Amino acid sequence: MKRILIVRASAIGDVVFASPFAAALKATWPDAHVAWLVEPGIHTLLEADPCIDELILWPKGEWKKLWQAKRFGAFFSAVRAFSRELKSRRFDTAIDMQSLLKSGLLTWLSGAPRRIGLGSREGSQHLMTEVVPKGGDAGRISSEYLYLAQQLGLDTGEFLPRLCVASETAARVDALLAERGLTRGGYAVFAPFTTRPQKHWFEDAWVALGPQVQGELGLTPVILGGPAERDTAERMAAAIPGAVSLAGQTGLADAAAIIERAGLLIGVDTGLTHMGIAFSTPTVALFGSTRPYLDTGRANAKVIWLGLECSPCRRRPTCNGAFTCLRDIRPDRVMSVAREVLSR
Repeated sequence: MKRILIVRASAIGDVVFASPFAAALKATWPDAHVAWLVEPGIHTLLEADPCIDELILWPKGEWKKLWQAKRFGAFFSAVRAFSRELKSRRFDTAIDMQSLLKSGLLTWLSGAPRRIGLGSREGSQHLMTEVVPKGGDAGRISSEYLYLAQQLGLDTGEFLPRLCVASETAARVDALLAERGLTRGGYAVFAPFTTRPQKHWFEDAWVALGPQVQGELGLTPVILGGPAERDTAERMAAAIPGAVSLAGQTGLADAAAIIERAGLLIGVDTGLTHMGIAFSTPTVALFGSTRPYLDTGRANAKVIWLGLECSPCRRRPTCNGAFTCLRDIRPDRVMSVAREVLSR
């Protein structure tokens, strides 16, 4: 393989899980040109990775607007233009690691003569020249991408999530932390928010945990999240003496750098939590309705998952909103595991 396109456009957590794949390609073929097709915004997580030679941004938002406006001529023109742009790179291999019809189409549009799909479905399998079934140890982080790398004969190494912070991002974040009176390793990131309510730990639990983290561990709670969570995060911070909310005040790359500098991260099943493992920040992950992995690959990262009979329910909870799988995770249990990962 000389010119390789990776297609994993979203979401944040999945991109983090897939992040070691580029390094495996470079370890196997150091002179190969490795490009990654990704959605704008998420691309900032990959910009500083020295194993990625080129980021190609999929203009998903533009395409969506044209389709919704029923400007079908303009939509297909935009698709053809993007395909020409991809084909001009003359990729010999394109690897669809998202497995969906949309990612399969993007892989096919590249014109690469060899198109490899990972467990391709929704019809995308018909757009590939070969499909590698999903496999590996489902309990291990990044397992399906590790399995794909092994099937392709790549030099996988430890194959754990990896992220890099650009120097300009580091400088910007260091200034932000200094403004808030925070020092490297002197704070604990709280990552309470994600896309589905059945993945959230309860607000009162976070409020009870905060003073313990501050008092017993000597770490200032710093709450991260997006603009939509800003009000909730500020309410939580106001209820935890000394806590700081940065929700809605950082971009994705800045949030990653904040996590890289943290002394501890505690979070639910969300992309920010997985970043803690990528940076080898001591991490406690709280899982309930989902269980993406139990083996983090790192001694200083542990998962709390109660393994109730109804869990994981994923997108179909049966508890009528009780979310016992998370409610029964008590702050004292979280503190116990936090002390354990910090000791490692």
